Amino acid sequence: MDEAQSPHGTMSEDSLLITLTETVQQLEGVRTVGGRRGRVVEGMLSPAEDEDERGGRSIDEEEEEKEREQKVLAVLRELSAFYSDRLSAWREAVRKCASMFNKSPAGGSDQQHTTGCNARQRRSSFCDTFVSIEEDIESIVDKLSTVITKLDAALLHLSTEAGPAVNAAPEESTHTHAPAQHEDVNNNLSSPEQCGWDGGDETHTRPDNEQTADCTVSTSTCNNEEEVKGQVSQAETEKDKEAIHDKSTSWIMLGSTGQLEDGHFDACFIRAHADAAKVLRCELADNLSCLMVTGSEELVSRVMKLRIQEGSTLRFPVSLAVPFCARYRGSYRDVAVKMVDEGRRASYITPVMTEGVYGGHRGSFAEVKVYALGLFAVVSCLKRENYTVPKRGLSLKLPMDSRICLNYLPGSFTGPVMAQTMIQPVDAILLAAVKSRNDAYHSVASTSPLLYLTHPTSQPLRRPLTLTLPCPPNPEKQRRAQAEDLQSASPHWDQPATHRVRVLGVKSKGMSNESLTVLGFRDEQWSVLDQVTVKNQQNGLVSFDVAENFDRLLVVRLLSLLQPCHLTSLAEELEDSVCRHAVTVVLQRRPDDPHTILVAAQPSRDLSWELNKLQAQGYSSLMGTSSEILMCEADQLLLCFSGNITSTVGCHNNNNEAAQHQITFHSQRRNLLQVQLTEVDSFGNYSSPHYKGTAIFYKVTRHQLEWRGDKAVLKDAKLLGDPVCKMSLTLPKKVKNINLPITARVKLCEETDSLSDSLLLWLSGELSEEEVALLVLSLRLRRSAVQLVKLRAGDSLSSQAFHLLSTWRRGLPAVPRQPKASQLAQCLAKSGRPDLARELLLRQAASTPSGQAR
Repeated sequence: MDEAQSPHGTMSEDSLLITLTETVQQLEGVRTVGGRRGRVVEGMLSPAEDEDERGGRSIDEEEEEKEREQKVLAVLRELSAFYSDRLSAWREAVRKCASMFNKSPAGGSDQQHTTGCNARQRRSSFCDTFVSIEEDIESIVDKLSTVITKLDAALLHLSTEAGPAVNAAPEESTHTHAPAQHEDVNNNLSSPEQCGWDGGDETHTRPDNEQTADCTVSTSTCNNEEEVKGQVSQAETEKDKEAIHDKSTSWIMLGSTGQLEDGHFDACFIRAHADAAKVLRCELADNLSCLMVTGSEELVSRVMKLRIQEGSTLRFPVSLAVPFCARYRGSYRDVAVKMVDEGRRASYITPVMTEGVYGGHRGSFAEVKVYALGLFAVVSCLKRENYTVPKRGLSLKLPMDSRICLNYLPGSFTGPVMAQTMIQPVDAILLAAVKSRNDAYHSVASTSPLLYLTHPTSQPLRRPLTLTLPCPPNPEKQRRAQAEDLQSASPHWDQPATHRVRVLGVKSKGMSNESLTVLGFRDEQWSVLDQVTVKNQQNGLVSFDVAENFDRLLVVRLLSLLQPCHLTSLAEELEDSVCRHAVTVVLQRRPDDPHTILVAAQPSRDLSWELNKLQAQGYSSLMGTSSEILMCEADQLLLCFSGNITSTVGCHNNNNEAAQHQITFHSQRRNLLQVQLTEVDSFGNYSSPHYKGTAIFYKVTRHQLEWRGDKAVLKDAKLLGDPVCKMSLTLPKKVKNINLPITARVKLCEETDSLSDSLLLWLSGELSEEEVALLVLSLRLRRSAVQLVKLRAGDSLSSQAFHLLSTWRRGLPAVPRQPKASQLAQCLAKSGRPDLARELLLRQAASTPSGQAR
């Protein structure tokens, strides 16, 4: 330990590691010897002997073990300080580089304006790299500071137990330089100048090492008692500063704490200064999701709006983590955080992490560092490959699909140029859907992916560009070729040789019928490149050369020749169909809440999965599904109501036209809308047990919407065309309490009447449901009268039969001595109950006095 106790910085890393290993071995030897002696002595000593020797170890051995432990901690402390100093020096070097590259050069002439802008953008990107590295180093330094604090606390605890007799003071005095230095480093890291993106200033960030060394030397000359007190106060100060630092860098949840679908939170997490949580506010702005995506982007998160309280200030940058759920993440797509500021300017930020634990919750989070506030959302977009084509040429295999290769010959451009490439896959299902809509595309066997190329317009191609794209062969021909290969591999040798040759000839002839055509997009239109020759390669790859710049390229494999107009229309439909989805609208409700309906607009391919999820949530009553509707990302469905049913919004406004609701479609999110329904006229639909209405859906594309304040509204109401879907709705009627009895509405007959109420009550109790239906046909009652009787009489069969007979009796002409009983008896006989007809006549004769029989 003589070398370990030398001043800080004189030992190398290897010397510290060797010293640590030797000290640990010595400590293990002391504990092993003491343990063996303790086991031997424990069986020989009597209970009356000294308490120190009862454990089998002497006081000297205890002190020796404490010394070794203290040496281990001291060497660990020295090693941590060594690494911390090395990291601090590394951080200072990176900070100097960032400051040097962040300095803008002196302004030039007007002719150099464009070149200067490009240089500033390149320097800004280069500086951001240094800033990111500096932040990572800063995080490691913070961890080492925590380790050093723990080691100081352990050393302090051993020093307090050892007392003045232990020679630990020299070690402590020699190692007090590192804690003070790290304390200054922490103070500088938490200062505003260490935000990092402006490069910082060396005069504000460099710690004063000389002054720190002087302070530590003066404290080392104190006695042991004062040294222990100073170490205690220093440890408490470091713990307080560590707590403040953790509070300022911990993740804080902003927004609602409710759960989003699939277990994701509808809130974001921030990491900023400790005062940021008091002034920052996070709000959900899902009503603007239709304006957050453009092109082929797909929304995979909720829209968050970050703002600060009026009159408050916020220190930037701020680390932001937005939860998202991407259901389809292939090699062609990636996620990015899209930000729209107050000036409605959009920018994209590549997340540093997409998975992690934030606020104790593990999941998919897009973590970015922002320097402004506004709207934030995570979007799934096509991967962009940015590359530089030097003057000597370039052969590039795209990381999205290694089969796609771009080969630039030397001298393709007059100088180095920046280029960009994107790949849009075209699967077989999409091609089959396009072919099913037009019979002219029947000869199309397969297509390559859509290749998006971006070259500078000022730099035309001087030499041909060779491209290699995958274009699968005809599946039917491929299966036929495999079958023929099997047949040729094991031929029937009993057949003539001429027959075997003829089979192979058919195979080659069938393969030669196919043709490959290249289409290019330029000047806002597709065209067929007739002069381009396409070569077939192995594994379904094709290659060709182009001598001009094109924005998009597509290869089509044809079974027979197709007219150029059909080929260009095929490319247009494929490009449009990539962004369109077949959507099915579903209306569901819970049995216990019939006045609340759930409107779901989901891709048809996920319909069964979505219905199962809704059924698990209690939506077991399916009201109806619509036919397939073709929609693009961020298109809206405008929901209106007609008939005797409307929503509560329209009921409050006393205007059925105002009852409109929007549901925005996103292909990778659950698009749900809950609507409260009510009837327009409670006395309407009197002949039906339900209130009836219609839900009408209008399609609104995202191009028909515009910003208006904090809302997305339709540019012109005249753009709203015909409805794309209509679905019927029903609401159960409420049971009304009627104060007057139902029998008060029926005119009571005298006992002297031919058919008294008592006779009809008896007959009603003798009839079954089928006999009542047959009797209604025989009595020739109107359908409306029968429905009205069912509403008034309730569910009792005898009550319904009594009211039906009373209605029939009331409809007979008021002619005295009319044989009403005999008419009813004839109807009963026709209905299949002649026994009741005879019984009715006998009861009528018995109840009628002599001389009054009718």
